[in-house]
Amino acid sequence: MALDDMLTPALERLAARLAARLAARLAARCASLGLALAAVAAPAAVGAAPLAAPPGLRGMQGANASEARTTGSSPTTKSSATRRSTKASKASKASKASRATVKSKGSTKAKASPPLKASTTPGSRRRNSRGKARRLVKAVPVLRYTTPRGEIALAADLQTLLNARTKSGAWGVVVASLSRGDTLFNWHGDAPMLPASTLKLYTTALAFDRLGPSYQLTTEILRDGTVSGDGTLRGSLYLHGGGDPSMSSRYQTGGPEAAMRALARIVADAGIKRVSGDIVGDASAFDAKRIPDGWLGRYLNDSYAARVSPLSLNENLLNVVINPGKSGGAGVVSLQPPTVAYKVVNNTRTVAGTRGGRLVVSRTSDGTIVARGTIGSRSQPKVYQVVVDDPALFTTGAFQKALEREGIAVDGTLRLGPTPQGASRVGATYSPPLASLADDMNRESINHIAELLFRDAARTAAPDGVGSAERGNALLRDLLTQKAGVRGDAVSVVDGSGLSSLNRITARSLVQLLGYANRAAWGREFHASLPVAGESDLLRRRMTATPAQGNLHAKTGTTNEVIALGGYVTAQNGELLAFSFLYNGRDRWHARETIDAMGATLAGWSR
Repeated sequence: MALDDMLTPALERLAARLAARLAARLAARCASLGLALAAVAAPAAVGAAPLAAPPGLRGMQGANASEARTTGSSPTTKSSATRRSTKASKASKASKASRATVKSKGSTKAKASPPLKASTTPGSRRRNSRGKARRLVKAVPVLRYTTPRGEIALAADLQTLLNARTKSGAWGVVVASLSRGDTLFNWHGDAPMLPASTLKLYTTALAFDRLGPSYQLTTEILRDGTVSGDGTLRGSLYLHGGGDPSMSSRYQTGGPEAAMRALARIVADAGIKRVSGDIVGDASAFDAKRIPDGWLGRYLNDSYAARVSPLSLNENLLNVVINPGKSGGAGVVSLQPPTVAYKVVNNTRTVAGTRGGRLVVSRTSDGTIVARGTIGSRSQPKVYQVVVDDPALFTTGAFQKALEREGIAVDGTLRLGPTPQGASRVGATYSPPLASLADDMNRESINHIAELLFRDAARTAAPDGVGSAERGNALLRDLLTQKAGVRGDAVSVVDGSGLSSLNRITARSLVQLLGYANRAAWGREFHASLPVAGESDLLRRRMTATPAQGNLHAKTGTTNEVIALGGYVTAQNGELLAFSFLYNGRDRWHARETIDAMGATLAGWSR
């Protein structure tokens, strides 16, 4: 037998195996892109219309999307398309010769592959044009609201939404019609749940019910001696805190020191030019507990966990401002608002010619502020915020500093203590009406306002006039059981903001509270304090382009373990609905998506 006759069958078998492998690889590649093998194998003319991207790739940008199309619009694209066409033509011929081989191995069939699915297995990968592995993002369809008709359809749709996304955690959901007085949906409505900031709805109702929406809180200045003809007060000056949360730049123009400057001017206008005694801060309106039970340690250095005191300033936050000094010298450290209550240790240094800085601000156990590090000579001021441990001392120190800047000398010392009986009033400042404070508390979810209002309301029923969280809880329970029809064990709270991990409410109790608030004399102010879906504050970007936009108004609640929403929405047939959506668990983003879909569904419902 000739050598050629011996080699030819072997070469043909080798060629067949190589062709089979090439065909298998090409078919697998087509499958990954969602293309039919025939569409790639057929030679395409250069400059032909681009191939349609599979559903999973339409609208994508970058290397992955470019792999699924050819355009011929540039030399680079043209040569790429030509190479693909040539390889595809060869692969088509090879696949015909080895179709049986490919099919028998079961690796890839030479038929149209299904489109690329958006949902892939966690380990699935594909490579970009640079050869780096990229993990596909699992695309999940948007959870959409529905427009059910009738009570049964509404309950079914809400239940479907509850089951659609969240994989863990617990739900408490109640929906009721305030127009007809019936419950439309109840899912674990009596289960005790963490409320997060939806607890501010209870605080708002309690404050409105006890004090009224037009009530104003006061901060008083008193003296215990006489004023001589030369303007010397022969005694001490007392600053009595009345639980006013508005002594800050949020409400007063002129910076963080504006509130204290106004108080100092009251003293000056009273003819006082010198104080022979002390400057005394009186924080006796509340109990001494500045950190509510259940506030976790990791919260305590953040502004949302400011300490609680009836004598508060700047939401009990101190700004440490560091400016560059002379090159090579110390930086300039100042406090805003200015206060004599804290010492400052300046260990900073100015570095010539730079704009940056490497600075650290800390506190010692005695409250001393320590600033250290470097700041560039061309740097802008650096501002560091510190949570004040003793708000009453901080505020009284700021009052004394403001007196000194007003030209009023102080001979005595700074201290805290009660105002003596018979002290004479020098003057006072007043907060905005309670309704205005509630607007900010609910729309921006400000914990500081909530804690003060909760204790302000509790003072009204305290024999000694001292507000506390314990008395606030007892007073709230009375309100709920006697006026809203809530079970006595349905609500237990230890703060007014919802930050505590010990608070518990039920979804049913929240809807019952909303029902009472709607028919109360202060119901209009209660409604007005809530953010509006798709339009304002914390709901500005939620439920947009749905029937809930401009309609649903509710209070949000968010912590690491809670997503919640409670409020009102008008259904398509005009019924006013009250709802509470409470989720406790770690799947918070899916829970929020579910809540938004449920809220829009209520807005689109009718019967």
